[in-house]
Formats: sequence, C-alpha cells, structure tokens
Amino acid sequence: MKITIFGAGAIGGHLGALLSRNEVDVSLIARGAHLEAMRDKGLKLTMQGESFVTRPRVTDDPSTLGPQDYVVVSLKSHQAPGVVDAMQPMLGPDTTVVTAMNGVPWWYFYKLAGAHEDYQIKAVDPDGKQWNGIGPQRTIGCITYVASEVTAPGEIEFGGQMRYYIGEPDNSESERAKRFQAVVDKTAIDAQLRTDLRRDIWVKIMGNAAYNPISALTMGTMGDMVNDPLVEDILRKVMAEVVAVGRGLGAEPNASIEERIVGTRHGAASHKSSMLQDLERGRLMEINPIVGAVSEVGKLAGVATPTIDTVLALVRLRAKLAGLLPE
Repeated sequence: MKITIFGAGAIGGHLGALLSRNEVDVSLIARGAHLEAMRDKGLKLTMQGESFVTRPRVTDDPSTLGPQDYVVVSLKSHQAPGVVDAMQPMLGPDTTVVTAMNGVPWWYFYKLAGAHEDYQIKAVDPDGKQWNGIGPQRTIGCITYVASEVTAPGEIEFGGQMRYYIGEPDNSESERAKRFQAVVDKTAIDAQLRTDLRRDIWVKIMGNAAYNPISALTMGTMGDMVNDPLVEDILRKVMAEVVAVGRGLGAEPNASIEERIVGTRHGAASHKSSMLQDLERGRLMEINPIVGAVSEVGKLAGVATPTIDTVLALVRLRAKLAGLLPE
C-alpha cells in the first residue's frame, strides 16, 4: 500500500510519523523549513513525554511520487483547492482521496438523496476545483480528533486523544474504506469505520464552528472559554445552530451540546484551537470552510443562523485586520 499525505502539519505529520513507524510506505508533501528539517533530521513526534524519530519519504514535488493507493489531504481547507492540479500525477484509476480537514467537506452533498444532491459548497470549493479535479466518487471522509501541534520545523507534539472516524459518502462499508481504516488502526490511533459519517461531521463542526472563531476573538484556550459563563452561553448558541443545520439536512448529530462542553472542560481545557494557533503564528485563518460553510448550507436548508452569522462577521474582520483572511 502506498500512501501520500498532502500537508504534513499537526494532523498529517502526526499520522505520517505513526504510519512510518509501522513501516507503511508513506510519503509526506511539505514545504519550507518544515520540509528541510524532515529531510535533514527526520520527523520527530513527541507523545506523552516520549519522543521518536522516523524518516518517511518527504518532498515538495508530488510529480515525483507517481500514482498512490491513498492520498490523504490534511491541509487547511482553504488551501485544498489550490493543490488539485499538483495532485494529478498521484491520482491513478484506483486512487482514493481521503479528506481529513476541518469544516463541511466539499463532497458533502454527493449521493445525498434529496433536493440538494450534488450541491457544491462555495465557501469550501468556490470554483469547483476539488469537485471537478478530484471527483467526489474518488473520496472517502475522515474526521480526526487529535490534539497535536507543530512545535518547531520537523517536530510535532501530541497530547490527548487520537481518534479517527472514516466513512464513505454513500454510507457503505466499502473495501477501500476498510483497508484505510485497518492500516490506520494498526498505529496508536483508534480508527473507526462509520456508516453515517455525516452525523459525525456535524458533531465535529459543533466544536469547530464554536471554539475556533471565538478563541480567535478572545485569545482564550478551550478551558478559558467553557469556564467563562457568558462565553459558554455563546458557544452553546453556536452549537445549537449547528445542530439545527445538520438536522435540517437530515443528519442528526450523535452527541449533545452538553457532552461537547463537558468533554472540553475535562479533556482539552489547556488546548488552543487551530484557528487561534494560526492567528498567533501569522498564518491564514480557516474561516470560510468552518464557519462560512455552515452559514451557507444553513440558508440552503432554510435554517436561521444568527449567532453564527454574527461570529462569522466578527472573525472575518479580525482576520482581515491581521492580514490573515484568505482571498
């Protein structure tokens, strides 16, 4: 099995290191100082105080890798349309593309029976680059719960849970999904095959759409937010609107707002959201695919999202004034 991870940051690098340690034929596509450090010294992963170094194949040129069995896209969602052309040499007739990104996936409405089937989400894939250049029939979804961070070029630190939910857009238990689940599950990651991934997607978005933008506005950790009663109330309102949008599209999230808040309070209080990390490090912020997409598909479903729309306006301006709003 040949696997390439496009985007070797906190999530992709974490997966790449674990697969490499398990002697899987894995390649990482990266750039800049992170790429050079991995070339020179390998990829270092620290987990619960213990570190190990692996040496997966690393490159900034996908054309050198040839067709792959799986291409895992673990970029920021707003970056993904821009790499579709570069991905083409890796896409053979049987290549599966695994989307492991935050927000509403670009393929969400593929094979979703009803009035909105094959709707293309502008906030995620504005020009249809992924829909047309990859093809939804080639994809499987992957939801990641991994608290990791790139602490220095070539170095990733992990703390907390490691859980993946993997599933087909048509909810089938396909062989390609089973194979990918099996190879990931052999690492330290708890990888689960799901037959209704859209329910899991909305649970993840409950957290992403609430914690990410509000942390960027407040500069607070997860614990700072849930332990402030006024901010917690806003988080709950955002989550309630996310649940309503998911329900309006026929996918009831399989976790409650209370479970999400309590889980954060007890399991990830010291963690900084990815959007806050991006703001602090001067990187473009992942706003539209996470927050803007919920607002867009909410309108599609006829579900009002007044709190989300307010938070979206505020965090867009926050990013714009910092020069970190993607075009």
